[in-house]
Amino acid sequence: MSPVPLRSDYGSGVYRRRIALWTEDGLVRGSLVDDFHDFTVRLEHDGVHVLKIEGAARRIPWVTCPAAAVPLLRLEGMPLTRSLRQIARHTDPRAQCTHLFDLASLAVSFAASGAARRLYELAVPDRVGARTEATLSRDGSPALRWQIDAARVEDPPPFAGRSLAGGGFLEWVEAALDADLAEAAQVLRRAVVISYGRRFDFDRVPDARTFQNYAGGACFTFSPERVAEAVRVVGSVRDWTAGLPDAGGGL
Repeated sequence: MSPVPLRSDYGSGVYRRRIALWTEDGLVRGSLVDDFHDFTVRLEHDGVHVLKIEGAARRIPWVTCPAAAVPLLRLEGMPLTRSLRQIARHTDPRAQCTHLFDLASLAVSFAASGAARRLYELAVPDRVGARTEATLSRDGSPALRWQIDAARVEDPPPFAGRSLAGGGFLEWVEAALDADLAEAAQVLRRAVVISYGRRFDFDRVPDARTFQNYAGGACFTFSPERVAEAVRVVGSVRDWTAGLPDAGGGL
């Protein structure tokens, strides 16, 4: 298995992610855009359960990604909840596209919240050594700012000293924090993990097997029965260091 090629310009940029959710009567729409992905979801509910969910991929890293809209249907019928961990227990997240499932889970949580709109904007500068500062704004206002060394939050409390690796962090935030802060922390944690991808020159990666040492069987595309078919979509990476483009009227 060949090593993943590295980018020569890493260290001067910023990973960015934007997640938007908005609602009409019994309907939630959502979008997720970052350097590597552009997904949308449409969720119908009756105020108690998910009635119907649809996912779409507008920009993807691997040719297999659009088919992940099929396992997303396993969320249909589940009760609405603010707990992202509870949503993950309803179906195996490793059988899903990580990012489409994240967006769908946030849509379920959003439907349960009763809010009208939600906008997360996240930024993680390239690491200097192992250090970076990750930020999250919610609905246009700063909400989280973490000083990070490797996989550990150094500051501020109550996150200081917490490792972002493994499931312990996710269990802790939902047990210790209110629903809004717990959700924001989980959203920022994902951005911190995915921001590592800016190190790699994906246009020189032929297929997902090259990246399997990093991802294992973590998602739909990297499952053992599918990874050999997952050809890279060359030219799909964007550099949003200067800022994400305007989202348009939907947000």
